[in-house]
Amino acid sequence: MLTRQRKQHILSVLQRDGHVVAKALSDELGLSEDTIRRDLRELAAEGLLQRVHGGALPVAAAEADLAGRQQLVPDEKVAIGRAAARLVRPGQVVFIDGGTTAVQLARHLPKNLRATVVTHSPPVAAELVSHAAVEVVLIGGRLFKHSMVAVGAAAMAAIARIHADTYFMGVTGVHAEAGLTTGDMEEAEIKRALMAAAAETVVLASSEKLGAASAWMVNPVGAAASLLVSPDAPAQALAPLRKAGPAILRAGPDGADKAGG
Repeated sequence: MLTRQRKQHILSVLQRDGHVVAKALSDELGLSEDTIRRDLRELAAEGLLQRVHGGALPVAAAEADLAGRQQLVPDEKVAIGRAAARLVRPGQVVFIDGGTTAVQLARHLPKNLRATVVTHSPPVAAELVSHAAVEVVLIGGRLFKHSMVAVGAAAMAAIARIHADTYFMGVTGVHAEAGLTTGDMEEAEIKRALMAAAAETVVLASSEKLGAASAWMVNPVGAAASLLVSPDAPAQALAPLRKAGPAILRAGPDGADKAGG
């Protein structure tokens, strides 16, 4: 089998099964694991998959830049953001992450809500300018332009001094084994600090993130209290995530409901 054919077969298996196991592929194709691992390395270098121990997972499409992410399942992001906004209670202190779904959350907070929003995302803070009763605390630091969020030591120090009720978290990948992942090391550190500083974490997970992985793990999936997914998120994708521990909430027209199935 030619290299090009092997790589296409690997990508077909990945699309079909949601993961690739190097040993199983070597047995199936009668090739050495070294050959399969070389193919996986090359495919990963092309941005076509994410290598993990023993094989590979779908690469997180949400690693695109901010403009690119705005084009990914926009209707889902609006639904999830709207449902997440209804989870915020008067008087709470909440962390809101960066990202396109987080912007939708901020946009859909009730105009008369009295609460405190802490964010390291200038776009999220800007969405709240017209919310007169929402106190906005903007965490500063080095601007990570890819995601339009503050990162670095100054941001970490500010987060450590806050105790929030809920952290609404954005990630690029949600996988039962690979965990909650993102594409940048410093951004992963910030997300980990925000999780530690909040009583609970709600992960905002549109469909392109389910079953996908990026290079940097924030925490295991079970570290989150719940995953807020789209109304149409497939049960097959949710089953392994449910087993990992968090509650699965579906975004609905009236808020978030526990997902069945």
